[in-house]
Amino acid sequence: MISAAASSGSAACSLLRFRSFSLGCFLSPSRSFHRRRRPVDGIRALTMAGSSTSAAPHRHTNRLASEHSPYLLQHAHNPVDWYPWGEEAFEKARKRNVPIFLSIGYSTCHWCHVMEVESFENEEIAKMLNEWFVSIKVDREERPDVDKVYMTYVSSLYGGGGWPLSVFLAPSLKPLMGGTYFPPDDNYGRPGFKTVLRKVKETWETKREMLEKGGTIAIEQLSEALSATAISNKISEELAQVSLKRCSRQLASSYDPEYGGFGSAPKFPRPVEICLMLYESKKMMVNGREKDANRNMEMICHTLQCMARGGIHDHVGGGFHRYSVDECWHVPHFEKMLYDQGQIANVYLDTFSMTGDTFYASIAHDILDYLRRDMIGDAGEIYSAEDADSAEYHAASRKKEGAFYVWTSQEVEETLGEYANLFKEHYYIKSSGNCDLSTMSDPHNEFKGKNVLIERKNVPSMASKWGKSMDEYCHILAECRKKLFDVRSKRPRPHLDDKVIVSWNGLAISSFARASMILRTEPKEAKFYFPVIGCDPNEYLEVAEKAASFIKSKLYDSSTRRLQHSFRNGPSRAPGFLDDYAFLISGLLDLYEYGGRTNWLSWAIELQTTQDELFLDREGGGYYNTPGEDPSVLLRIKEDHDGAEPSGNSVSAINLIRLSSMVAGARSDNYRQTAEHLLAVFEKRLKDQSIAVPLMCCAVDMLTTSSRKQVVLVGDKASAEFTDMATTIFASYDPHRTVIQIARNNVEIEFWENNNPIIAEMAKGTAKDTPAVAHVCQDFVCRPPVTSPDALKDLLGKTPAVASSA
Repeated sequence: MISAAASSGSAACSLLRFRSFSLGCFLSPSRSFHRRRRPVDGIRALTMAGSSTSAAPHRHTNRLASEHSPYLLQHAHNPVDWYPWGEEAFEKARKRNVPIFLSIGYSTCHWCHVMEVESFENEEIAKMLNEWFVSIKVDREERPDVDKVYMTYVSSLYGGGGWPLSVFLAPSLKPLMGGTYFPPDDNYGRPGFKTVLRKVKETWETKREMLEKGGTIAIEQLSEALSATAISNKISEELAQVSLKRCSRQLASSYDPEYGGFGSAPKFPRPVEICLMLYESKKMMVNGREKDANRNMEMICHTLQCMARGGIHDHVGGGFHRYSVDECWHVPHFEKMLYDQGQIANVYLDTFSMTGDTFYASIAHDILDYLRRDMIGDAGEIYSAEDADSAEYHAASRKKEGAFYVWTSQEVEETLGEYANLFKEHYYIKSSGNCDLSTMSDPHNEFKGKNVLIERKNVPSMASKWGKSMDEYCHILAECRKKLFDVRSKRPRPHLDDKVIVSWNGLAISSFARASMILRTEPKEAKFYFPVIGCDPNEYLEVAEKAASFIKSKLYDSSTRRLQHSFRNGPSRAPGFLDDYAFLISGLLDLYEYGGRTNWLSWAIELQTTQDELFLDREGGGYYNTPGEDPSVLLRIKEDHDGAEPSGNSVSAINLIRLSSMVAGARSDNYRQTAEHLLAVFEKRLKDQSIAVPLMCCAVDMLTTSSRKQVVLVGDKASAEFTDMATTIFASYDPHRTVIQIARNNVEIEFWENNNPIIAEMAKGTAKDTPAVAHVCQDFVCRPPVTSPDALKDLLGKTPAVASSA
């Protein structure tokens, strides 16, 4: 992306061409970046990870003590004279005429803790930083715009990135060099952080002009490379035909038939990959290509089953860890991130809808029940993350990765008594420890004698071996998990990052809203086993609505119609970014479609207007990631990569398509035109690297599909009949469906008169003596209305094949 050999810039780069250690809290997986693994060098730092748990008085306090970010507060008592990102730090660097050292991370990042302990708590290193640099600490979750600039720079120059991100800047904020984690001292033929600091200082003093010119060239090249502009405001016929198919084939070629997933270790649960495969499977089924669809579904189901049985899944407490360091989903990086939970829950929900297999429904419950129990505040706000690291015992002075989650064989035996052997066999628990399934699992014996729970054999075979019925066996396992949960609850808990991020709440709002309807189709005799609690689906809808209400009351200014990015002890100074608007709008659309309250749809429309005003490139097409109002952020980027989080542009394209099917007239046309212009911006990416943008591939196909259907349900929303009809609608997975729920009252009729008069007339013309009437419309034709779930189910099954208009 960026040339390291641009005139004098290349010389500047070569002066500081250090390799940081090939570790760090990984970037979300992308085939355009190198995947990164734990190396031999630097692994010793694992045992030192985490901040001290001591209550001793602090020797040092810096400016970060006044911040709200949990990550910045973790560094408030380092001897490093940290500044938060802002003009005070920039002015200090200009006055002192010294470079800036910028360190970016987040509060649950394991390797960020490692570098803090090794370097930022080190008095010698702190002295070097304080005398030679102005040091700035940034929480990437609080300022993703700043992180994006310098992560893009480091990734472009060095082929990969991660956190902690370590970048040296000129006082102008142009980058000079960067890397990720550096150990404190030279080792294994690589420079330590002290060496890097000395070299940067020396080069700044002797070759400053060349360094600064290199930084200027780097930013100019990045700006040019990232300034994507559409040649046309229409997408080509070829793009509509090939992008979805090409991405699917590329994913299939990287599929692991033994352990599931796409690609090799480390394995991330990248939900957008499953989303694309599900989307294409549905299309194949509708078009009569059942064999091809079944091939896709086999990959999807095997992957989701392996993930759920693996150690990446917290069998005792629910939810999923960040990623697996090995190929068999066994030993995870133990942090839990909110953006993972919401997306993973959604793919399990959709797979349940496609297969009818309650296994997938139970895993969705598992995730959502974990969030309800551990990650939601009193006002309904949903917190960001739980740390990978924790203390092994309450008096421990340091933390270790996974300490909260791993078990010794003896602990299991003492806790479970008569069922210990059954449980140990089921979860592959051994006295020597079980992290031995792959050479990648524990190459440096970090977890020697420890066990990460993993199911290697299926329940039916194990129940038969132990002479138990399936129900009895599952009940025993659940009781054992509950006992271990109670024991684990007494351990020192991992740090909770209780920051509330709008975009991540949007993803969770979507999953809770969708679960409130999709899980109603579970068989009435379905049983729940701990940690799944099981609940009235209405409770999931309440969670979604409370989270949305929190954001609207705390992070939304109704006078300016703008969002703030995050909240902790008050709103952050950072404005809402593209992902905040796009992900929240997506969640609100789901909240409306699955819950039926027009206030959420009205807010989604309002937010879309603001998003277009702040981020839309009306000439070139697509959305920038920031409002562009902060001069300290050197790049505005049109993000496209669908990684651990989908891109704001991919989600926006789908939002626009969904909105265009709800409203009518010029506004509907404008939504579709904006979506098409957006997708045209990324045509080359969609053609050449479709595997990097799977959700955007779905959006292209969605836009060019001529048979999107509207299901308009009119009646008494409080009635059982209305609920039964809504449940029938959502009993099947259909990404080409728009659901409009209308109550016969003046407020809702007026809303639709203002936004889609045709739907308003349809509602007004519906018989008033029937609790629920469904209209199914497709290709500008509406079928005769139906009033029973069976008739509606039959009608939904008669929709035409999904064919692309191209």
